[in-house]
Amino acid sequence: MRLHSTLSLGLALPFAAASFPGHDAPGLRERDGYKFDLNTGANLQRQLASKSAPEVEFTTEGGTPQSHPYVYQKIGDDGPLLLQDTYLTELFGHFDRERIPERVVHAKGAGAHGYFEVTNAEFAKKYTMMDVLSENGLRTPITVRFSTVGGESGSADEARDPRGFAMKFRTRKGIWDLVMNNTPVFFLRDATKFPHFIHTQKRNPQTHLKDKDITWDYWASNPESLYQVMRLFSDLGTPDGFIHMHGWSGHTYRWIKKDGTWVYVRIYAESMQGVKNLTNADATRIQGENPDYATQQLYETIESGNYPGWTVYAQVLSPEQAQSFKYNVLDLTKEWGFDDVPKTEIGKFYLTQNPANYFAEIEQAAFSPARMVDGWGPSNDPVLQARLFSYSDTHRYRLGANYMQIPVNCPFSPSANFERDGAMAVNGNQGSRPNYLSTLSPIKLVKRPYVDETHQQWTGGAVSALSRVTEVDFDWPRRFWASLSAGDKANFISNVVGHLGAVKTLEIRTRMVALFAHVDAELGAAIGKGVKAPVTKVAFPTDKPTWDNTTTWVTTSTLEY
Repeated sequence: MRLHSTLSLGLALPFAAASFPGHDAPGLRERDGYKFDLNTGANLQRQLASKSAPEVEFTTEGGTPQSHPYVYQKIGDDGPLLLQDTYLTELFGHFDRERIPERVVHAKGAGAHGYFEVTNAEFAKKYTMMDVLSENGLRTPITVRFSTVGGESGSADEARDPRGFAMKFRTRKGIWDLVMNNTPVFFLRDATKFPHFIHTQKRNPQTHLKDKDITWDYWASNPESLYQVMRLFSDLGTPDGFIHMHGWSGHTYRWIKKDGTWVYVRIYAESMQGVKNLTNADATRIQGENPDYATQQLYETIESGNYPGWTVYAQVLSPEQAQSFKYNVLDLTKEWGFDDVPKTEIGKFYLTQNPANYFAEIEQAAFSPARMVDGWGPSNDPVLQARLFSYSDTHRYRLGANYMQIPVNCPFSPSANFERDGAMAVNGNQGSRPNYLSTLSPIKLVKRPYVDETHQQWTGGAVSALSRVTEVDFDWPRRFWASLSAGDKANFISNVVGHLGAVKTLEIRTRMVALFAHVDAELGAAIGKGVKAPVTKVAFPTDKPTWDNTTTWVTTSTLEY
C-alpha cells in the first residue's frame, strides 16, 4: 500500500531534469556527448567476409562466442530438446529461410565480374551523351550473368533453350543494366503474351510435367515466333557453354544527345572465343553426366587466367530511316541484319573475377532494362515497356524493397532520393535528410539537358493492340533456313522431329508442319513425314506492315486461317 502511495505521489510531482539519481556520479559528465558510428558493425562484417575459417571464431548471429556448431541442449541423455536453447532455434530458424524465390525465368545461371573498355568513343559520341561511352580506354566494372530461360534452378545448363546474357555496368553516373539474350530475336512482340508463353515452357498444371503439346500449341498458333523456334531447334539452341555464344540486346533502345535528338540502337556482343555448339546427342549426354557443365566451364576458364572476352557493337537507325525500314524496327521477332544495318565496334569486355560467394554476388544480382542512364532510353517496343516494370517488380518480390542496397547491386556513384524505410534498409537509410521534397533543406536537382516536348511525341489515342501476322514474318525464317549448311539442316530436321513428334495432338503437329512448309516446301515435307502429319497450305496477308496497320482483332489467336 505504501508502495502504491509513494508511486502515486511521485507521478504527481513535476519532472526535474537534474534530479535523477546519480546525476552527480563521478565521470558521468565526462562521458556526455559520447557518439559512435552505427556502421562499425556492418563494416566489420564486410571485412570478416574476406577472411578464411581459421582466422575467425565461431559465434551466433549476434556475435557471441559459441563452443561448437554441433552442441545443443536437452534434458538428460534421452530427454527432449529445450526451447530455451537460443542457438538451436536460431540455427533452424535461419536454415528454414535460406531459400529465396527463384526467378520465374532465367532461374538457372552462372556469372562473373570484369570490366568493359571503350574502344570507339568517337562513334558513340555522335549519337549519345552516355558517360560510360565518352572516352577511349575508360574501364567500367561489370557483372555478367548467363542463364537458361525456361528451366528451374536445378535444371541442366545444356537444355535446348535460349540463354540470358545480362550485364550490370557500374558507371560514374549510376547503374546501367543491359539485359540481352544469345539470340537477336524472341518468340513474341506482344507484351501480354509473355506470361502465357512462359507457362507453356514450364510444367503442365495437372501433371506437373513438361508438356510438348502445350509448348507446340503455342508456337503453332503464334507464327511470329517461328524464326526464334528455328534458331532454337538448330544447334544454336544448345551452345557449348556460356563463353562460346554471342549476345544481342534484342530490344530496340534509343541513344540520346544533349540537344534531345536521338536514334534507335541495338547492341551486339561477339564472343572472342568463337561460337561453338553441341549436337542434340552431345547436349543430351552432357545433361546427364554434368548438368552444371556451362557453370563449371565459365568458372574454370576464369580461374585458369584465360579470361573470356566479347567485342561490343552498336547498330544505329535514325527515326527517318526507321520510317522506311523493311519492317517495324520495334518488332522483337525481327533481326536487324548486318547487311541491313551495319554494326560498329564501341568497346570490349572481359570477365576476370569469379564470385567469392555465388549467392551474394550472382543469385542476388538484380538486372533491369528499366535501369536507364543519361543518353540511353527505352523505345516504344511493347515487350520492352512491359519488362521495364516486370524486372524491378520481380527483384522487389525476390530480394525486398531495398534490393539495390545489396553490395552486388549497389551503385558505385552517390545515390540520394526519397525511397526510405522498408525491410533491410541497411545502408543508413539516407540519414537525417528530409524524406520529402523540402523547401527548408532542398535536395539538389540536376538540370535535364533536353525537354520532353522535343524528345518524343506521339499521335493518336489509346488502342487495344495485338500484332498481325503477315508474309513479312516469314522473311527471317526463310533467310535463316537458306543460311544453314546441309549438315545443319539435317540436324535441325532431326531435332524438330524428335521433339514435335512426341506431341500427341495431331492438329498441333499439322499446324506446325504447315508453318514449316510455308518457309520451305522440302522442309515441311521432311518434318511432316517425320512426325506423321499431313502437309497443308496456309496463306497470310502480303501487305507490308507499317507503323499504322500492325494491329488486329482476333477471338482465339493471331492466326488468320
